[in-house]
Amino acid sequence: MEALKSGVPIDTVYINSEGGGILGKLRAMAKQSGAVVKDVSTQKLDQLTSGASHQGIAAVGACAEYVSIDDILDVSEKKGTAPFIIICDEIEDPHNLGAIIRTAEAAGADGIIIPKRRSASLNATVYKTSAGAASWLPVARVANLASAIDELKEKGVWIYGTDASGESYDGVDLRGSMALVIGSEGFGMGRLIKEKCDFLLRLPMNGKITSLNASVAAGIFMYEAVRQRNKD
Repeated sequence: MEALKSGVPIDTVYINSEGGGILGKLRAMAKQSGAVVKDVSTQKLDQLTSGASHQGIAAVGACAEYVSIDDILDVSEKKGTAPFIIICDEIEDPHNLGAIIRTAEAAGADGIIIPKRRSASLNATVYKTSAGAASWLPVARVANLASAIDELKEKGVWIYGTDASGESYDGVDLRGSMALVIGSEGFGMGRLIKEKCDFLLRLPMNGKITSLNASVAAGIFMYEAVRQRNKD
């Protein structure tokens, strides 16, 4: 309760699904703070806390505070450059998310947008894999990714999705205001997210394997954008 009151970054709160009383108040506080709230069994809490006295609730801290989409757009405005944003569509492997954050920070992206559900979050694994880049690159966590894309479009940001049906990645102009969508491991972008993209980009696949690791593909797309933008 004190952690929630003080504003300490909290990523996920696990609550005994059968608990009432004070746990109900804590549930409301956690939701208000923006943390993901998950109902779990006593056995799951015992496992999470290695058998400690958890009183029916446990929280996982975030390695950095989440920001808003406007905060990310403010970054490019202060730099005087066109927005360069990365959107992760349900990247669930924390190692992939950490690697994407690391590459995005090195490439000079303004920030990352992730969905609140079905996504890795700013936990210790992400922080370590990002080599500390999660401390520098703003990350916004949104309840609805499709709505976030609509918000970006209203503010003049073009949405570039990554899909095998798209145009060759090096034949599309990436120098303007852009958000690059990286699809989930194994499934790619969701149908609705794909429909909202203004452009679709693909990488040439000349071998027998037809897909790349999400973070590797993200790095190639990002640095093509860097190559083009550095020409100006």
